[in-house]
Amino acid sequence: MRVLVITTAILLATGGSSLGQEHRAAHAMQADQLQWMPAPPVLPKGAQFTVLSGDPAKAGPFTIRLKAPAGYKIPAHNHPTAERVTVISGNFHFGMGDKLDEAKADKLGTGGFVDLPASMNHYAFMSTETVVQIDSEGPFVIKYANAADDPSKSQ
Repeated sequence: MRVLVITTAILLATGGSSLGQEHRAAHAMQADQLQWMPAPPVLPKGAQFTVLSGDPAKAGPFTIRLKAPAGYKIPAHNHPTAERVTVISGNFHFGMGDKLDEAKADKLGTGGFVDLPASMNHYAFMSTETVVQIDSEGPFVIKYANAADDPSKSQ
């Protein structure tokens, strides 16, 4: 027990650096440096995304941005990990349930935030061109509540 307490105290005092943790330089980007590309086929066509940090295809934390036009809809789906969404610009609407229901959705404007729990069906749509930032843990997986809504299955 004493060894655990001492080790914990060292980690807290040194930020873990005494254990040879890898140091990396800060990674900064200006908005005009973001490289937008078509969203992956598991999302409906029409959106673009960019990776800010991490790799959504691999285990570990990642941050992406999704840019979608007005009228863009993502049918009810879930993820095996929690998803934190921050609205960078526009109007992002979301709701919980097995089917997209615009009448029951909540609306978040610029600066809004929602923490979506793992494995809970939710949906989203945009009433204006919208950019959201998504923080989660990879690998990024989307499971649609209705398999027929999965756009990657119709290609």
